[in-house]
Amino acid sequence: MLSRLFPKRSARPVSRTPPDCVVWAVGDIHGRSDLSDRLIQAIRADLHAAEASRKVVVMLGDYVDRGPDSKGVLDQLVNLAADPALEVRLLRGNHEDRMQAFLDDPQIGPSWCDYGGREALVSYGVNPPPMRGDEGAWAEASLALGQALPASHRAVLARLETSVSIGDYFFAHAGARPGVALEAQSPDDLMWIRQPFLDHPALFEQVVVHGHTPGEAVYSDARRIGVDTGAYATNVLSAVRLEHETRILLQATGRADRVAITTSALGPGSKTG
Repeated sequence: MLSRLFPKRSARPVSRTPPDCVVWAVGDIHGRSDLSDRLIQAIRADLHAAEASRKVVVMLGDYVDRGPDSKGVLDQLVNLAADPALEVRLLRGNHEDRMQAFLDDPQIGPSWCDYGGREALVSYGVNPPPMRGDEGAWAEASLALGQALPASHRAVLARLETSVSIGDYFFAHAGARPGVALEAQSPDDLMWIRQPFLDHPALFEQVVVHGHTPGEAVYSDARRIGVDTGAYATNVLSAVRLEHETRILLQATGRADRVAITTSALGPGSKTG
């Protein structure tokens, strides 16, 4: 769904990207490679046709877990990052953080699998242990995952960033802690924060563009842009295009081979989708 996003009025001056720069920010994919494939194709086509000299794609994190194809999503990120015409910035979500932690500490396996790790393991051909307390089986699963990860996937995971700043926009997976300068935010808050960020009315130095907390629609105002529309459960994956003062919404919708990129006009408001 391609549409303009209308921010609420506020005391903040209009937010802009740097001159001659287009930025796409993509919300949480969570193993839905069917949706991300169509969305990334559309974004790449748009950027290759754009006249701007700087063409940026910011992936907001949570590529793995919950959906059926974490492995396929990381394959797509490897391919995207190899495009020499694009500046690809990959953020670390809390789910990538836990996946990597499992490689070092198998004991977190049961808790990781409680919120999506089971599907990630299966996508790499690793059988999750049936018993939560079987430490030996979890150690074997951790070792098997490490062996199943291609070198290209390890390279992608190693390059993940906790935040990116571009023009008047600050990109982080989860958000930022109010009262703390954006440049001084802790990695944990950037990956995990929810209500203290979402519920606080004060503006930050820049508009925060984030995922992490799914909503029925993309949220856009003068303080933040929330791009997570719960793709693994809703069949809707969202991205926002930022150029000059404009904000454009793109969505891939559907299931498996019926995924579509659709367009429609939306009325004014801060929630769209």
